[in-house]
Amino acid sequence: MVCIRKATMDDLLAMQACNLFCLPENYQMKYYLYHILSWPQLLYVAEDYNGRIVGYVLAKMEEESNECHGHITSLAVLRTHRKLGLATKLMSAAQNAMEQVFAAEYVSLHVRKSNRAAFNLYTETLGYKIHDIEAKYYADGEDAYDMRKELKGKKVHAHSHHGHHHHHEGGCCSAEAKPAKTKSKAGSAK
Repeated sequence: MVCIRKATMDDLLAMQACNLFCLPENYQMKYYLYHILSWPQLLYVAEDYNGRIVGYVLAKMEEESNECHGHITSLAVLRTHRKLGLATKLMSAAQNAMEQVFAAEYVSLHVRKSNRAAFNLYTETLGYKIHDIEAKYYADGEDAYDMRKELKGKKVHAHSHHGHHHHHEGGCCSAEAKPAKTKSKAGSAK
């Protein structure tokens, strides 16, 4: 049994290890820290019954835009735990938080043109569409699909929904979100 739960500071090393094992795009620990300190509501992990992190999603809100939108920085699931729907569950958790906490209008991501498995997950399962192609986006020179998925947050009044109240002094992405409540494993989605 694998549970999906919000990431904590204690998960960051295991998330980084999962990233190093799965993906050619790697990040220094300070980048993980930046994400969890800035958007703790948007990072999720997949944890197996032994307490091992077998997947994660690293996400953020984009601040250099006048549109309020989220961005998936990185998604990985260990090869041993693929084809179990974990990537879909991790993505859904992050997308839902973007929508509910920050009233995001859409979510964006980049994917290698050659990564057919990820491309199919994003288009067929999760409903993303190609927005643009970014030439030589990756360090090795490969192009990326710039993909987007519209969220219902666009239609929801941004100041109050689902009992959450947001203060928008600096735009939605700098909203004073409620502090994240940590969930025990027993209370996590499965």
